[in-house]
Amino acid sequence: MKRREFIQHSAILTGASFLSTLASSHADEIYGQNERRYRFDRNWVKAKPSNLPVKDCHEMIQDGNGRIVLLTNEVKNNVIFFDRKGKLISTWGHDFPGAHGLTLIGSGRDQLLFITDTERHQFYKTTIDGKIITTWDFPQETEKYTEAKQFVPTETTITRNGEIYVADGYGAQFITHYDATGKVKNVFGGRGEKESNLDNAHGITIDYRTTPETLLITDRTRCCFKRFTMAGEYIETISLPGACVCRPVIKGDYLCAAVLRSPTLDSNDTGFVIILNKENKVVSVIGGSEPEYDENKKLKPFRQTIPLFRHPHDVMVDNDENLYVCQWNSGKAYPYKLSLV
Repeated sequence: MKRREFIQHSAILTGASFLSTLASSHADEIYGQNERRYRFDRNWVKAKPSNLPVKDCHEMIQDGNGRIVLLTNEVKNNVIFFDRKGKLISTWGHDFPGAHGLTLIGSGRDQLLFITDTERHQFYKTTIDGKIITTWDFPQETEKYTEAKQFVPTETTITRNGEIYVADGYGAQFITHYDATGKVKNVFGGRGEKESNLDNAHGITIDYRTTPETLLITDRTRCCFKRFTMAGEYIETISLPGACVCRPVIKGDYLCAAVLRSPTLDSNDTGFVIILNKENKVVSVIGGSEPEYDENKKLKPFRQTIPLFRHPHDVMVDNDENLYVCQWNSGKAYPYKLSLV
């Protein structure tokens, strides 16, 4: 074995050993606070890496049939379907080396997926079983881009009438709004120092808890979510100091997010999961410091306190309100399950 291959192989084994030991040591403990407390499930995925390899586990959703769907940038099986007990159902996808964002729309036989690819600089609409219906290239018509490599889409969100918002979280930081026919309708955001600008616009979702509905968009570099109107007008910032949040995930009245890391980049401070209520108050932190507000009702900075996770990248909430956490750059680990208690 060549030296480089040996180092890579050793790193994978070390990471896998660490995560296995970690999972075992925390299996029976309860994490989180207040009304959102969870038990760690280390045995959720019933598969072997030799048969079902993953690379970076980027995002997860639950489809209309109750299946848990994982998106990974491993081209041997980009999209993986599990049942709720973690048993493998099926896989598809060999064409997304930069698979990153996963969004579900529709129900029953009409379910569709939207996938972003950061290496191909494209995003796609597919059937639930893997047929690509539409491919979008970089939105040159906005006049914000002159070449494909400037467009590095990380997430989509879809309105009830089929309009699409795409977050260019690793590129020029614009949010491109498409109408229901797939044509560009608006563009906003972009890099800058104004409140309406974004830096690492990693995720985006529609918040139907507000009237009218609004957009929640990640500004990961500045440790916050920003709220916009559906027309792209800035409304407010939800500050989360010490928490480089990934995409916002809303289930019922709660907003959940994986926190990739704290801004220090310390290898011993590599992330946790955060949960906010409808009033944007943090009610639970899993693997991190408990929420603490000062006399001015401002949050004190978060940090990792228990090494449950390595670079958590997404959190999914199932129909029973359990959490599933997938991770980036984490020894090719499978997602973890956290059962609500």
